[in-house]
Amino acid sequence: MSMTRREICSLLPAAFFPALIRIEGSGTQDSSLPSAMYPFEKLPIRTPNHAEIRDVLKGKLATGESLEVHETTLPPGGAPHAAHHHVHSEMWLIREGTVELTVNGTSYRLGPGSVGFVRSNDEHGIKNVGTTPATYFVVAVGPGAGS
Repeated sequence: MSMTRREICSLLPAAFFPALIRIEGSGTQDSSLPSAMYPFEKLPIRTPNHAEIRDVLKGKLATGESLEVHETTLPPGGAPHAAHHHVHSEMWLIREGTVELTVNGTSYRLGPGSVGFVRSNDEHGIKNVGTTPATYFVVAVGPGAGS
């Protein structure tokens, strides 16, 4: 059975119509993170490698990016894991203490109020180089954030 170009073109709207309905949202649910509040005292604590980690949120934004946020407290000399790299980007917001953030072999000392950012695939690691616990938030954005 052969079709003319005119017949093929007349079928295109029917082929794309279901996709247009999904894009406009009729019949589909928004699976992005909702607006929410996360009281500190309600965040569960996990303790890998002597670090205290409070997972805050994890999911997709309405614009499609994966987002993960957690707070970490490291004891003096502590590090959550060895230097590594991944596809998503990360930002550290230092709340207390002094940390050393190493990016591609270069180390930076950061204290309270400081921010560090590592783009996708740069090797990085963080360590508490102070004499008191260090607490910071991690904001991870992009493919694989939180996995």
